[in-house]
Amino acid sequence: MAGTLFVVATPIGHLDDVSARALRVLGEAEMVAAEDTRRTGNLLRHFGISSRVVSLHRHNERSRTEELLGLLTRGSVVALVSDAGTPGISDPGAALVRRAREAGHRVEPVPGPSAVTAAMSVAGVDWPAFAFLGFPPVKAKDRNLWFDRLNRLKTDVTIVLFEAPHRVRRTLEDLVSYVKHPILVFRELTKLHEETLHGTPTEILSRLETIQGEFTIVVPFHETTENGAVDVSDETLKHEVGQLIENGGLSRRAAARTVGHRFGLSTKQVYDATKG
Repeated sequence: MAGTLFVVATPIGHLDDVSARALRVLGEAEMVAAEDTRRTGNLLRHFGISSRVVSLHRHNERSRTEELLGLLTRGSVVALVSDAGTPGISDPGAALVRRAREAGHRVEPVPGPSAVTAAMSVAGVDWPAFAFLGFPPVKAKDRNLWFDRLNRLKTDVTIVLFEAPHRVRRTLEDLVSYVKHPILVFRELTKLHEETLHGTPTEILSRLETIQGEFTIVVPFHETTENGAVDVSDETLKHEVGQLIENGGLSRRAAARTVGHRFGLSTKQVYDATKG
């Protein structure tokens, strides 16, 4: 007997943003699988819902998925929720959704709040295409490759990314090397202390006073200059290449290629400028 897995969006801040359908599904579910049981428990108690809640996070996703598949096989209704917003968007749950669908169970979205669409709706960008890149990696090599991807994409689409409070300053400092035009930083979207900062990464760094809450960053689409190059000194190129070699473990040529992507220069131009 096939069960139903509902993927339920929950508020990213303001509790009144929850939909009537989401509340009905959460109330009817035999089990609510939540990234953070305490936060989801608070939400359910606020609306008088007594459904059973179990954890499903990145540390137990594999074992919990098997348990929830067992419930679905018995024909139960299971609701999947994340810490906040829409599950599967930089949150656990994709494995459960995939396995449930492969097993023949019905998988149904209950749409609602999302920090990605909330940020885009108030960004005021005319270019309709955007790419969501999630959280920047922590490890230096992966991080350099991630920012190179952002650099390539930013001339085709608007970029949306998330960042945690303890890493947001580091990410803005990295963006200084890649982005020279104004961006938007949203802190605590829909919450009591919601804040929006607009300016270049350097300008925002100088004004960023409160490093608390969740951050959503929008890098608007930006066309390059005629030849795509940025005016940059040989000393800056040497510094950037040296950092990639020392911290990212790249060869000199790979580092030159990466730095070239950032500043609109060829690998040879950067390699020649940094020799010696």
